[in-house]
Amino acid sequence: MAQIIDGKAAAAKILENVTKGAEELKTRGVTPGLAVVIVGEDPASQVYVASKSKKATECGFHSVQHSLPENTSEDELVSLVEDLNRDPAIHGILVQLPLPKHINSDRIIYTIAPEKDVDGFHILNVGMLGTGAIAKALVPCTPAGAMLLIEGVRGKDLSGLSAVVIGRSNIVGKPMANLLLAANATVTIAHSRTADLAAVCRNADIVVAAVGRPQMVKGEWIKPGATVIDVGINRIPAPEKGEGKTRLVGDVDYAEAEKVAGSITPVPGGVGPMTIAMLMANTLAAANRASGRDTPDL
Repeated sequence: MAQIIDGKAAAAKILENVTKGAEELKTRGVTPGLAVVIVGEDPASQVYVASKSKKATECGFHSVQHSLPENTSEDELVSLVEDLNRDPAIHGILVQLPLPKHINSDRIIYTIAPEKDVDGFHILNVGMLGTGAIAKALVPCTPAGAMLLIEGVRGKDLSGLSAVVIGRSNIVGKPMANLLLAANATVTIAHSRTADLAAVCRNADIVVAAVGRPQMVKGEWIKPGATVIDVGINRIPAPEKGEGKTRLVGDVDYAEAEKVAGSITPVPGGVGPMTIAMLMANTLAAANRASGRDTPDL
């Protein structure tokens, strides 16, 4: 049976360190500030934003939330982001995605000052990550959290290990591959058009599944002893719980993979808790840099 990688425990430790870091900054007259912006009434986005704002407050941050109506214009949103860029009390800016269809998401993301881009989506942060300047970049939260979970099992130096990332999104797949490359892993990016995906995965010491298809990665795809990081969050019917009930599953068939893998993240309770923890860590890092201090290790 595989070692279960406890994302909740890892996230709790990070948040504990972030809170201590925020307290230390306060003694120097700086309170880390996070501004979260949401446009519209999407229920899932409302839940995410509320949890991020609450966690920021728990970490001792100056937490600001801007809730804008669905009909907010693109120019109005750009103006708000520019105001937040100029606000010295705000070190991190997060605009919750997806935005309404009439707003160009790229324009909004690229309006955020790179040093306040705690989502890590600005092209300058993407470029620094891609060229290996990770210490200077703000790294997207989900792959950053997944990487810490991998390091907890495999160590920081992945020399000699092969890794497969299933998924090529700008939010998870590509930055995840760059983080693994920076740790000296031999990396393959696979996706829906990869020929014989199962065979590609069977050779991997580390499998990161971020494809958005429930339970797609089967146990027979996993190399014995491999580390399996499941980034997927999918809701599927659960008739055993009653009519109309659902349950959360990842992109990996957990019941099968757990029997083969050396270590594996569950869903829920694996990568998910790490995402919000890394958002707080990025905000603390941005506040430290703004005050001329080095980013503390977490």
